[in-house]
Amino acid sequence: MSVQSTAPAEARAAALIAALPTGDTVASPYGLYEALRPFGPVYGYKDYPPGTVPEADEPVTAWVLLDYEHVNAAARDHRAFSSRDPLQEQSSAPTLMLVNHDNPEHDRLRAIVNLAFSRKRVEALGPRLREVVSAMVRGLGPGEHEVIEALAARIPARVMVDLLGLPEEITERFRGWATAFMLSAELTPEERGASNLALAAYFAETVEDLARRINAGETVPDSLMAALLQADASGEKLTLDEVIRFCITLVVAGSETTAFLLGNLLHNLAAMPDMRGALAQKPELTDPFIEETLRHSGPPQRLFRIATQDVEIGGQTIREGDWVALFFAAANHDPEVFPEPHRFDITRPNLKKQLTFGVGVHHCLGSALARLEAKALIEAMLEEMEVIEPGSTPPAPQRTSLLNHGFDRLTLKLVPKGGTR
Repeated sequence: MSVQSTAPAEARAAALIAALPTGDTVASPYGLYEALRPFGPVYGYKDYPPGTVPEADEPVTAWVLLDYEHVNAAARDHRAFSSRDPLQEQSSAPTLMLVNHDNPEHDRLRAIVNLAFSRKRVEALGPRLREVVSAMVRGLGPGEHEVIEALAARIPARVMVDLLGLPEEITERFRGWATAFMLSAELTPEERGASNLALAAYFAETVEDLARRINAGETVPDSLMAALLQADASGEKLTLDEVIRFCITLVVAGSETTAFLLGNLLHNLAAMPDMRGALAQKPELTDPFIEETLRHSGPPQRLFRIATQDVEIGGQTIREGDWVALFFAAANHDPEVFPEPHRFDITRPNLKKQLTFGVGVHHCLGSALARLEAKALIEAMLEEMEVIEPGSTPPAPQRTSLLNHGFDRLTLKLVPKGGTR
């Protein structure tokens, strides 16, 4: 093939790659993924990992993996694709727990964390979670409401506060810390750096104080933070710094991603009246509704890895040391796996194959909690509201970072049961 015949294709691919981190793509990414898919795997994507500070830190240049087969294989091969993030380690932001660890350290840490952040603890949150979410929904009277601030962002922050045993008033600060760290808020480098430092300082002080009280023999209330400090896996315990960083990880990763998920669920609930009616008639459809939302419009778009060896994927050789961007959202829209991927269909037989929560050793530790929050919100909306419709103000999608897809603002028209339009 001649240089002349390949040049237009290369130019087209380069233009699409350059458009990946733009606000228009962040707001509506799936068309660009579809256009770029035939060129993949392709190199040249420049963007920032979470926890870095744009303008202060340098972006990475990475390979783009879009096909389900490629993303799934790379995500599972934790030996060939490292989760360590040297950029974040050099940044002013705190390094995350588990997310940025490789084995054997990852498995050591996860074994200890699992003792504290157990399925039993998550399931025990259920009654209290449903009570809190129902009260929030009931508090919204008839009319138009901006539901990101009122519900989607508030619920995960409140859950984390209860889970960690923190005072309720700290809830208001969680959203700001999370959006700054995960790059979904437009801030100056100074503002972002100050937020990251405040986040780290708060948890350092709080965890150290609780550890001092436990070591002094004081009886402290049960909480995930206390359980993390005391978890012992065959003599292995978390250090104070590891507990601090795990708490930070829960706030910035768990709260932020779940907030976008809840917002996307509310949007789908309002925008699909037939689906809303089906859910009201058949509550058992709630779980597949959540799963298809995770596939169709799940928040996490991509995560970075670094190749630890030369690897061939899709006919391309990725060299040791190369950065690789795994586009989980593009994989969820691969027509080879999910026919007609843009169609929202809760009857898909392979819904559980969606990759929104990751796969392999780095499968999201908080996925069960996120699903619990999602189900509590959908059930509360259907139980409490007679009318759930799009509001008069168009939704405002998040446009700052391709890390997450969702809404900054979402206005819905709500009428409680027994209320008036």
